[in-house]
Amino acid sequence: MGSSILFQVLERPATSLVSTLLIAVYLYITSHGIGYAEVGLNYDLAVQKLELWRIVTAQISHVELLHLLFNLSTLWSLGIIEESNGNGAKGGTIFYLQTSLVLLIFSGLVCLLLYHLLGVVLRREQYLNMTTVGYSAVIFGWMTILSRTGVASFSVFGLANIPMWLTPFASLVLTSIIIPRASFLGHLSGILVGYMVVSGVFDWLTLWWLVSLTAWSAALLVFHLVRTGRMEVPWLCMMPSDGAGDIETGVPIVRIVDGVLERR
Repeated sequence: MGSSILFQVLERPATSLVSTLLIAVYLYITSHGIGYAEVGLNYDLAVQKLELWRIVTAQISHVELLHLLFNLSTLWSLGIIEESNGNGAKGGTIFYLQTSLVLLIFSGLVCLLLYHLLGVVLRREQYLNMTTVGYSAVIFGWMTILSRTGVASFSVFGLANIPMWLTPFASLVLTSIIIPRASFLGHLSGILVGYMVVSGVFDWLTLWWLVSLTAWSAALLVFHLVRTGRMEVPWLCMMPSDGAGDIETGVPIVRIVDGVLERR
């Protein structure tokens, strides 16, 4: 039994890595008392206040244990895509990671677009304050992709095997029943991006471009966090002149607050 599990872990390195990341983030969130408002994707905060980093933090964060366990169970079942590298089918770890990153980023953007259409265009203002968290959008996106690649059936949460083409929508309904607080629009955005992937919309987005865009996005995220004072940076090039600084290292902590450099 133990050797079988170890073999699956080795066969699905990316799936194992993502699962470990989701568990680690959940443990950090629960141990620090972090809630939906701090990490979730919210239209007002992401668009009006330009906190676009929430597109990433929302999807790798889980506040409820049941939600995490459901996603981990389905995520592991989806790991078969890493093992399908052959017979002319797309698959393998690189393809899995690349497509997962596309699903993560663009499902967040599509979710914000849906919030905009409902909240701003149709004036249903409750959608402007809704907050979504969880890796479900990526998972639903993968279900959609598999439903279009000839896979016959899929195990939904380990409860039942259903036709693959029906899986995304059956899971959407089942999740809404079991976890009432789950975001319907968040899951729907994953399904929509999944269809975009299989339709070739992102074929231009090669691994090089994807890594480049991710790197620039990460750089802009760090700059935004530093500039708004949400991230403190050890200023290694400066030595404290008045004894003020970090207690353990003696290195002054520098922040940019409202465009002004402050040291303490």
